[in-house]
Amino acid sequence: MTIERHRANQRMSQVVVSGQMVFLAGQVAQDASADVAGQTTQILAQMDELLAVAGTSKSNLLSVTIWLTDIRAFQSMNAVWDAWIDAANPPARACVEARLARPELKVEIQATALRPQSERVQ
Repeated sequence: MTIERHRANQRMSQVVVSGQMVFLAGQVAQDASADVAGQTTQILAQMDELLAVAGTSKSNLLSVTIWLTDIRAFQSMNAVWDAWIDAANPPARACVEARLARPELKVEIQATALRPQSERVQ
C-alpha cells in the first residue's frame, strides 16, 4: 500500500492518504486576528481545499476533532459548522477546550475522511 503526502515540509504533511483513508493535519486560521466564527470559516475553507487535493470532500468525513480555547465559544463555532457540514453525512465529532500552539488561535480542527475508490489524487 502506498502513502501519499501532500503539502509536506520537514515537520509534517497537511494531508496524508493511505488507501482510501485521508488524514488532515490540525488546521488553524491563517488570519488569527478573526473571532471564533471567522477562524472557523477560514479553517473549513482550508479543509475543503485539502480534501479536494486528496480526491474527496466533506461528504466523506469520518471523524473530526475540534479544539476551542474557550468552550463558551461553542455556539459561535457550531453556527459556522452547521452551515458548512453536509447534514446528510455528518462525521463522528468531538469538541474540547484546550490551549493551542499560539495565543491568538481560537480554533483548531483535525479530520479523517474516506476517499472513494473511484477517485484519484490530482
